[in-house]
Amino acid sequence: MKLLVYGAGVTGSLFSARLCEAGHDVALLARGERLTALRQHGVLLAEGDSRTTRQVPVPVVERPDGPYDLTAVVVRTHQVDSVLESIAGLDGDVLFLLNWAAGPEPLGAAIGRGRVLLGFPTAAGTMDGEVVRYRPTTLMTRLVRMPIGEPDGRTTPRLQRIVQTFRSAGINAKAEPQMDAWLKTHAAFAVPLGQAVYAAGGPKSLAGDPAAIRDMIRLMRQSLEAMPTRPVPRGFNALRTLPEGVLVALFRRFLRSPTAAHSGLGNASPVESAELERLAEQLHACARAR
Repeated sequence: MKLLVYGAGVTGSLFSARLCEAGHDVALLARGERLTALRQHGVLLAEGDSRTTRQVPVPVVERPDGPYDLTAVVVRTHQVDSVLESIAGLDGDVLFLLNWAAGPEPLGAAIGRGRVLLGFPTAAGTMDGEVVRYRPTTLMTRLVRMPIGEPDGRTTPRLQRIVQTFRSAGINAKAEPQMDAWLKTHAAFAVPLGQAVYAAGGPKSLAGDPAAIRDMIRLMRQSLEAMPTRPVPRGFNALRTLPEGVLVALFRRFLRSPTAAHSGLGNASPVESAELERLAEQLHACARAR
């Protein structure tokens, strides 16, 4: 399988490096200073806070010149429109590994319905200059599995092939029959959380403001209630059923944890803000169409 990873941020760089190390025919699309850096020294990886850096010479391209059997799009939500324009003429399947609550229809309308698969990257990390610092547990543990699915929920040969390709590279992917509902559920959780963290000035600051956490929980509940489907995974039903006081305590513990600190939560960059804004628009559109 010939692969293109579209997007050279943390996740795209990490995935392309792991796929390359596993012997797959993969190219990483990058632009600007990132393209120059990758051409000079490849993808630089480090586990957590380790001082040891691994260099992976992943082939890089500036344009999506095909053909590719699979293009994995790993960009921000608000960047998808420009990506669709550049890959509309390519052949091959396209896996959108990103935050997306608008469903598969607008993607299929732009590039062809039969080409679209949906997914969400569970790998976490940060950019330290040109070094990608990642947590290996988010790649390989059973508790954090990367969902990928067909828009209609079927388990197709191509889906099985793609899942196996990622697994062969140490990325614990799984087939998810309700991928669209999974993405909408995640957005209903992530948007209020991200907005509350940014407004508070960071995870620890939000942890010290129980009133703001209560407001955040209420927004999450409203978003989940407005969804056209039930939450997926089912564990998110706890946000609707657990007493508010219990949820406040759980969120305060999480916001003070190393997991919250290392996840990039609270990175109030223009890119993060633009993604949250676009996701919020998609959620509101879903609620209006219900």
